[in-house]
Amino acid sequence: MSNIVIITDTSCDLPEDVLKDLPIIRLKMPVSLKDNPDQDISDLNIKDFYEKMRKGEIMPVTSQVPVNVFMNCFEDIRREGKKGIVLGLSSKLTGSYQAALVAKETVKAEHVNIIDTKCASLGTGLVVLKAAKMAQEGRDFDEISREIEFYAHHMEHIFTVDDLEFLKRGGRISGAQAFIGGLLNIKPILHMVDGAIFPLEKVRGKKNVVKRMVEIAAERGKNLENQFIGISHGDNEELALELADAMKKEFNVKEIIISWIGPVIGAHSGPGTVALFFQNA
Repeated sequence: MSNIVIITDTSCDLPEDVLKDLPIIRLKMPVSLKDNPDQDISDLNIKDFYEKMRKGEIMPVTSQVPVNVFMNCFEDIRREGKKGIVLGLSSKLTGSYQAALVAKETVKAEHVNIIDTKCASLGTGLVVLKAAKMAQEGRDFDEISREIEFYAHHMEHIFTVDDLEFLKRGGRISGAQAFIGGLLNIKPILHMVDGAIFPLEKVRGKKNVVKRMVEIAAERGKNLENQFIGISHGDNEELALELADAMKKEFNVKEIIISWIGPVIGAHSGPGTVALFFQNA
């Protein structure tokens, strides 16, 4: 049995059945209400979460994994004689990466390596999954750390949202960038560059957005048929399945994980979001 555990947070959006039996510790990233920061809604039924967002009944906000939570985790695995690799949400989108660094320094956790994945949602999830499987195979600590950093930094995030206002409100894109989504039947396509979110282009209509996302995968992806492809959605399963079918037909993709976008990411991306994740190297 491996003595290496992969430490992530609830923004990774890995389905529960995938997490089962893997050496993964998932720390809670708090989700609360803007007008009631003491009310934790991270365990709200995910469909209800998005329905309440659509109706304007809730305005969720997120915060980083607290330093003391990392400290306790690092101490726990030390007592168990294990080493940990921290793979969380991009440092451009949360303070959790810095919190982990502070915790490591505070408890002198030399048995822990902290990697800025520069990923989000199931992009992070695919990185976590690969690292956990490498640990199960008995790969050593330095080898996993080295390979997984390369893997993380070559993870493409291509996604579309129904309403850019959520990203604007959460400070993830500027007001000027949000403006492009306000036109009738225009679907923005966004991507991640060095761990931050940027608009890529805009297309007209739902069918064209799937077509264009597949085209971008063809332009940027490497050996797609043999990759684990990720697709996550914010209560938009129909479009997610349509995208999955298109990826299978175009590239003969064998392995696709489809998951819900959880409250941590969904608080900022909003209902209707669909995201595609794949390797570009």
